Amino acid sequence: MRLRPYVFVSHDEVVAERDPRADEDVHFGRGLVRAVLEDLTRPGDRVLDPFAGFGTTLRVAEEMGRAAVGVELLAERCAVSGEVAPRSQVVCGDARRLRALVEGPFDLVLTSPPYMAADDHPEDPLAGYTGTETSYPRYLEELRGILAQSLGLLGPEGHLVVNVANIDTGTRFTPLAWDVGRLLAEVGRLTQDVFVCWDRSWHDLAGDYLLVARPAGKA
Repeated sequence: MRLRPYVFVSHDEVVAERDPRADEDVHFGRGLVRAVLEDLTRPGDRVLDPFAGFGTTLRVAEEMGRAAVGVELLAERCAVSGEVAPRSQVVCGDARRLRALVEGPFDLVLTSPPYMAADDHPEDPLAGYTGTETSYPRYLEELRGILAQSLGLLGPEGHLVVNVANIDTGTRFTPLAWDVGRLLAEVGRLTQDVFVCWDRSWHDLAGDYLLVARPAGKA
């Protein structure tokens, strides 16, 4: 199975469906999730989102007859995920401990991690932007560990798909998507980069991608 070469996304549609409790930079839309699930899974497959957020992946997976599991650090977002996807398993915990929190195998791991720009705030995205200081290199290293754990939870035919964009703040360009692609190539085998085509620009996002990876050695 392969993912289609590009996915079109409507700015207004994402805004309209976004949970009112989400902040304005949340842009992981249902249409994007639906496209990935259509191409890479079948009804009954198990789907994991290590950064479940407001439950977008879980909600769409339920609607499409998949069995979904989500991991989310922030308790208030765990509650939202439970509301929008009541038949899914929601685990409140730190994705950096992913292998201790969930049990595989999964047919698909689909997620969009919290972003960090190289010239941005000192708060740690992987700690829920709580004020814990970090650096861009450290953020990437910890994200690398999460990606490696995600690949290790896949079944024989499974895929890991990461939605991630480069960031252009106007003062500095952060090649976040390309850095994540490099991480995926280090911990597994990068198989596709799929363009996410917005009908209108979104905040400080530059190129937006779905990066597809499989465990090393898998065809």
